[in-house]
Amino acid sequence: MIIDDDVELCKLLKRCMDSDNRMQVDYCHNGSEGLSLLAERDYQLVVLDVMLPEMDGFEILTAIRRVNTVPVLMLTAKVEEGSKVYGLRLGADDYLSKPFSINEFLARVDALVRRYTALNYAIKPESLQLTYKGGLIIDMLSRTVTVHEKAITLTPKEFDLLYYLAANKGKVFTKKQLYIQVWHDQFAFDDGNIMAYTSKIRKKLEAANNEINYIETIWGVGYRFNPEV
Repeated sequence: MIIDDDVELCKLLKRCMDSDNRMQVDYCHNGSEGLSLLAERDYQLVVLDVMLPEMDGFEILTAIRRVNTVPVLMLTAKVEEGSKVYGLRLGADDYLSKPFSINEFLARVDALVRRYTALNYAIKPESLQLTYKGGLIIDMLSRTVTVHEKAITLTPKEFDLLYYLAANKGKVFTKKQLYIQVWHDQFAFDDGNIMAYTSKIRKKLEAANNEINYIETIWGVGYRFNPEV
């Protein structure tokens, strides 16, 4: 679904995504209509403009994240870093600044839909909210993490990595396996990438509760979520 008040842009993007029957696309021009459609239908992606009448993109994104984990690609004419950071913290999965190339747009759409589809196949209803010792709660619907009711701010990719490990508690994953499962891309030998993400997640969790090591390093193999929690 596309939510954008630029009628011609909506028509163009729909034609591009409809080509070769690659996707079925709905579009609307304001937030209230978009939220109504989202409540009625099962979408695999929302393309959301920031600057909209009535409700802006950030307000719409907040409303979506209260009830839905669908990926959100935000379109914006704003180039300020603060605007992008704000949207990502609210739960956006990706950003694209106007003007953009159609090829880049389609590549980002394909990547987000592929990741969402693969992740949803692995999610069971009972896994939508994961609860662990030390007051840790990982909520898939709202994409939030709390420790003793204190919110932990994670980037979208940090959340995906933590959720994947936690949902498979006790299982050991190599860096290659994590990269393929969470990034949904071909693995390029890069120990630093996975290490950097796990380090950031650990620091954020430890800042809220330093008594439990939630993510364990299995030396010479990879990582696992602590089976004792």
